[in-house]
Amino acid sequence: MRFYNSMMKFLNKIGPGPLVAAAFIGPGTVTVCTLAGVEFGFTLLWAMGLSIIATLILQEMTVRLGLVHGKGLAETVKNQIKIPALKILGIVLILSAIVIGNGAYEAGNISGGVLGLETFFEKTTFSFLNLELNYLSILIGIIAFLLLYSGKYKLIERALISLVVLMSLSFLLTAILTRPDVALLLKSIFIPKVPEEGLLTIIALVGTTVVPYNLFLHAALVREKWSSVKQLRTAQIDSYVAILLGGIVSMGIIVCGAAIQGASVNNAADLALGLQPLYGEFATYFLSIGLFAAGISSAITAPLAAAYVSMECFNWQGGLKSRKFRLVWMTILILGIFISSLGFRPIEIIKFAQVANGILLPVVAGFLLWVMNKKELLGKYKNSTIQNILGILIVLTTLVLSIRSLDRVFQWNIF
Repeated sequence: MRFYNSMMKFLNKIGPGPLVAAAFIGPGTVTVCTLAGVEFGFTLLWAMGLSIIATLILQEMTVRLGLVHGKGLAETVKNQIKIPALKILGIVLILSAIVIGNGAYEAGNISGGVLGLETFFEKTTFSFLNLELNYLSILIGIIAFLLLYSGKYKLIERALISLVVLMSLSFLLTAILTRPDVALLLKSIFIPKVPEEGLLTIIALVGTTVVPYNLFLHAALVREKWSSVKQLRTAQIDSYVAILLGGIVSMGIIVCGAAIQGASVNNAADLALGLQPLYGEFATYFLSIGLFAAGISSAITAPLAAAYVSMECFNWQGGLKSRKFRLVWMTILILGIFISSLGFRPIEIIKFAQVANGILLPVVAGFLLWVMNKKELLGKYKNSTIQNILGILIVLTTLVLSIRSLDRVFQWNIF
């Protein structure tokens, strides 16, 4: 009983940082980082390193916004745009970014959970109206639906985060056991190199780490956890520690993927090859449970973020159990279930979700950078010159990556 009470006190002191980190260490991170390692070895570690730095900078801004101003990003942007036509345009852009990004991301989350469960089931599809649907996607969607609808998901989410942490520790231990070339590893972190055919993977790494919806969700979670600006330093440390640890785990996954470089990665069993040096024949099952846990936890946070953004944009009242709030997250969840269950390769859905996030990121980051320079909102806590320079570099870099990605997909021949 004493241990239980101590554990509960410890969990109650943990801020939203680990929840934000858990949101980006979902099935998308596991899959994209593994594929990056399999396809390019250590070469793209620098991209993950820069993504971590960008995440630290942007999420710290949302922490300040939530605690100092006391409002979320969407509501702040809406209130600060004075011209009616521009206000409508801003709301449309924010809603589009979140709905499109979270719809794709939700499909990736559910598909990641499916990857985990497919290890335990031989046949997972059935025919309906000439469509081949995956019943595991529907099952995961139902579980997420019940958790969201009840409004009592915190305890379950903590249990799922524990599973994700356990999986993450396994990747770090496995990365060490693969005995990587430390000199090459450090060189790959600090010396950028863009391999041929590696651009979309770089954008996917950015998208899986600097998750646009986290910029909205973090401010909301900070307001629920803390109520005073005096706690700003505590909130910042909570964010820094959690994101740095999450980034190290992501790098560990890339290192594990590099250990199976050249292999064909199509399912959970293939991804588990990176864990075999440590867990042997149990690797597949361990990773499967971790992927399932990561998928469920992320499948909860993405619809919630969309609902919070909609609530802020339209001034809805009533909170988590209101009809309008539920309608938004139900829409995102159903969209994710539908896309995930259509029979596309889960790996491709997850990669697409990360690329979509990478493309939408400069829009959301641009809005954040703008409001963080409002002295009437933040006073002495507004962005410093250094923070603005770093923020502008992040926005410009993600914008260039997004344009290059679209140029490659649609063959505009801009570059």
